[in-house]
Amino acid sequence: MNKLIIVESPTKAKTIKSFLGKDYQIVASKGHIRDLPKSTFGIKIEEGKFIPQYRVSKDHSKVVKEIKDLAKKSDEIYIATDEDREGEAIGYHIAKAIGKDPNSLPRIVFHEITKNAILNALKNPRKLDSDKINAQQARRLLDRIVGYKLSPLLASKIQKGLSAGRVQSAALKLIVDREREIKAFKPEEFWSIDAVFNETIESILIEFENEKIEKMTIKDSKRANYIKDVLQKESFKVFSIEKKERKSKSPAPFMTSTLQQTASSKLGFSPKKTMMIAQTLYEGVQTHKGTSGVITYMRTDSLNIAKEAIEAARESIKNRFGDKYLPKAPKTYTTKSKGAQEAHEAIRPTMLEFTPEIAKNYLKPDEYKLYKLIYERFLASQMEDAVFESQSIIFASKSSKFKATGRRLVFDGFYKILKTEDKDKLLPTLKEGDEAVLTKLEANQHFTEPPPRYTEASLIKKLEALGIGRPSTYAPTISILVARKYVEIVKKQLVPTEIAFTVIEILEKHFKEIVDSGFTSKMEEELDEIAERKKDWQQVLWEFYEPFIKKVEEGKKNIKSLKVAIPIGEACPECGNELVKRKGRFGEFIACSNFPKCKYTKNISKNTKKTPVSLEGVKCPECGGDIVERASRRGKFYGCSNYPNCKFVSAYEPVNKKCPECGYLMAKRTYRKKDIYECIKCKHREDMDIKEEQTA
Repeated sequence: MNKLIIVESPTKAKTIKSFLGKDYQIVASKGHIRDLPKSTFGIKIEEGKFIPQYRVSKDHSKVVKEIKDLAKKSDEIYIATDEDREGEAIGYHIAKAIGKDPNSLPRIVFHEITKNAILNALKNPRKLDSDKINAQQARRLLDRIVGYKLSPLLASKIQKGLSAGRVQSAALKLIVDREREIKAFKPEEFWSIDAVFNETIESILIEFENEKIEKMTIKDSKRANYIKDVLQKESFKVFSIEKKERKSKSPAPFMTSTLQQTASSKLGFSPKKTMMIAQTLYEGVQTHKGTSGVITYMRTDSLNIAKEAIEAARESIKNRFGDKYLPKAPKTYTTKSKGAQEAHEAIRPTMLEFTPEIAKNYLKPDEYKLYKLIYERFLASQMEDAVFESQSIIFASKSSKFKATGRRLVFDGFYKILKTEDKDKLLPTLKEGDEAVLTKLEANQHFTEPPPRYTEASLIKKLEALGIGRPSTYAPTISILVARKYVEIVKKQLVPTEIAFTVIEILEKHFKEIVDSGFTSKMEEELDEIAERKKDWQQVLWEFYEPFIKKVEEGKKNIKSLKVAIPIGEACPECGNELVKRKGRFGEFIACSNFPKCKYTKNISKNTKKTPVSLEGVKCPECGGDIVERASRRGKFYGCSNYPNCKFVSAYEPVNKKCPECGYLMAKRTYRKKDIYECIKCKHREDMDIKEEQTA
């Protein structure tokens, strides 16, 4: 008997083929074989119904013919695409493309590509899930409506090449809003009173004259110096000693968002790279037991784990580390992700015997790093909690109390496998009532800091918390924002470009729901309800489409065009086309008229036209010219007045002080919440309270 199994990926097909006998043919569709046409809207609207006009793409015509030919020779045809909405829809379109009734084909599902999982799936086929198919279809049509109706409007009113998207635009607004916060932020001054007792015990003031001292309590130097003067005259004793045992809970296994975040912070992988590598590990790699998928499905918002996998993990922990590292009962976890489906398992290794030590001999370096991360996180999730002893000592005088804290690891628990970078900070053994010697007392100035820009990892965390998008959309959303030049990645931070502000301002004014996180999250919930047969997909589309298309028509008339381009009579140095003057978020700038094919721009904003402010008495270490303060759209910087003949530049304000190490100019900056001097050249650092200064 000839049997045909249809999957999406050639790698997946190859792995499954290695498990089955000669009776089975495995073929890959290579993703979606039918989709909406690229060149036209592709949706007919008749009598209040949305009718998608699906087409087999040209690059899939050969694949469709191959599947059709194999299907004619097969006695049984199985759909074996991924078990999510996207996979369900791919299976539906495969059936349609080869002329089969989707309800007539058996559908097999599995969360891991191992021999046992495939054989078990073949014993328990089901039908394609029409509700999941409708949910995916609704998402696809929603995205097409927004993309094809709103993107041309933005392009006509702002500039060519712009696009908008249902999830993309909501994510971009988060990035733009954060940048607005940063630009509007005004630092607030505050002071801390820090002491060292008995030469080694670092402490911070927590109470003065019966007033609790918190982060923003001491506002100015006058108050700080008054407190310091009072305390220098007082004697101290150990007021109290406290020790408490605290547990550090073992971490949950990975789901898509946490895998992307951790791979970003620990391995430096972008979300896109993480998912590409995870896809390979899921679909099949060479192992010590042949080709097999070595992790479970990697697009998941679930923290569930199969009972058999938990039992295998507990057995491994017991054998490797002993009973004291094994909890009495298996650990279970619940996702906090808004709108989580939990249709799959969490991401885990499929074969615990394929340890990282063995895997290193079979996997590519980056595959090994990600696999090790997943493997160790899964084992750690079933290990005992770590136990710490926290210590605190309160030193008291007539008018004040200082607190010193310490910590030591009592039992490493899951850190046995994950390790910890935290070092023990032990406090010396003292007794209540002991005299304490005040070795050092400082009043330190600080300033509040603006919120940090989003990184790829922190943006994914925010999107997940707000319920914007789903596991499969996080990485593509960020990739689109970067590809469309709405966002630049600078030192791992997501920095919005000028055009991002312009686009978001228009969307906020005329299409508020498109960039509203609450609206976008609600739409995701409605898609979930379609998948659960609680809502009709046509109704959901119509409720969105009717008010949206009305706003698009109004926008064509009411949105003022920003495509004002004034020729300046010069040729572009990169492509030779005419240069034009445009207006952007940060003022006027020069751009190529051949945008978006040519990306050349030159900033002529008002900020750069301001007369540079000279720093009195500070001379350029390169040519002896004056150091001046300048401004750019990125903020202040310092350069030489002889620019462009002299290229000296500093991000921090230079001072009339030479570095004692190399003799170069030093600058003042804040480092680890402390104001210091730092050499611009060799990075030698000094506290600002050092009295011996070498002047220029």
